[in-house]
Amino acid sequence: MTAIAEHRRSSLAAHLRDPARWMMTVDVVAVLLALALPWSTSLVGIFGVVMVLAMLPFFDAGGFVRLLRQPIAAAPVALFLLALAGTLWSDAAWGARLYAVGPTAKLLVLPFLFQHFSRSERGLWVFVAFLMSCALMVAVSWTVAFFPDLTLKAKDVASHGIFVKNYIDQSQEFALCAVALAYPIVMLARAGRVALAVLFGLLALAFVSNMAFVIVSRTALVTMPIMLAVFGILHLRWHTTLLIFCAAAIAAAVAWTASPQLQATVDKFRVEYQAYIEQGADTSIGERLEFYKKSLHFFAEAPLKGHGTGSTRGLFEQAAAGAPAGSAAADVVGNPHNQTLNVAVQWGAIGVVLLYAMWLSHLLLFRGDGLANWIGLLVVVQNIFTSLFNSHIFDFHEGWMYVLGVGVAGGMVLNAGAAKPRDTVGAS
Repeated sequence: MTAIAEHRRSSLAAHLRDPARWMMTVDVVAVLLALALPWSTSLVGIFGVVMVLAMLPFFDAGGFVRLLRQPIAAAPVALFLLALAGTLWSDAAWGARLYAVGPTAKLLVLPFLFQHFSRSERGLWVFVAFLMSCALMVAVSWTVAFFPDLTLKAKDVASHGIFVKNYIDQSQEFALCAVALAYPIVMLARAGRVALAVLFGLLALAFVSNMAFVIVSRTALVTMPIMLAVFGILHLRWHTTLLIFCAAAIAAAVAWTASPQLQATVDKFRVEYQAYIEQGADTSIGERLEFYKKSLHFFAEAPLKGHGTGSTRGLFEQAAAGAPAGSAAADVVGNPHNQTLNVAVQWGAIGVVLLYAMWLSHLLLFRGDGLANWIGLLVVVQNIFTSLFNSHIFDFHEGWMYVLGVGVAGGMVLNAGAAKPRDTVGAS
């Protein structure tokens, strides 16, 4: 028995010393995180911590330091450090200051993902897992649309077709998956693999039809054409792009005619804007315009380093004093629903420069060919444009979509960077 126990201990020790096993462990946890992202916030947080901890036993400190010298890793880390430093000149309560640092902490995961997936060959697993999870969410969304009692959300208009989380998060997922599938569809069709291209096309159509006939956020409606335009410019001939956009315009017209839900979503733009302009009403668009106007004023008061971490809500409380109850001017928020203004109010021009340096460095990282470059570029483009209407780097769900998408795709690109970038379409 002693010999058997000793053999088991030595076998366990050998497993714990095996870098390949730790590499596989991290890959599996990253896949689990991707699977959980559309469904749960708590699981994403748990898997994120476990994933980083699993990287530590064979952590390459020298390589990590070299990575931190590159803007792709230095900029997000610097943005976190600025948020931490910003607690020193903020007038908010210390609880509010430290709470406001939290949304930037996920950016620290980016360098770890860059390093890990620059060595792992399983990055594609993560994206396949996210796609499969979102595809399952499509089926669940349709089910909840027909059987509303199955939802885990409050039963109101905004939860129509929503099982968990909210319609903004769901629209972000579906829009990203639908447009991301355009690249493999085109590449597979060019390679003569028509059946698989058609299958992916039907999956993309499932995402789009859910947004057209069940529920969609206005942010997704605005940003999807931009994402498609980026794809057409980068990967299609001009006449093909023109034909596709003509077909898309016809499909949009048909969807508009057939979908009262889509018509109502678009018409809310006009109704809410008119109500705000004429009555100062507390509508969604009115709120945003009020937030933007006040945030620009706050930025002008402290243009270099801002008012400090966690200061936003206090500033809005002061600005709302004396405003008529029920008006947009009376709203008090800790988030102006614009990523640039959110950063500018707290950390001034220094923060804005770091934010845009991060976005720019990540855009430049994905300027090559191949599926990893396409997915990474799309994640960055989506985040930049949706952040015109939200603070999507700091929001939990969209922020993790950015960190996971850019981190995994960036690592894959770095892995292929020493040689000619390779196309991963159809890889297993």
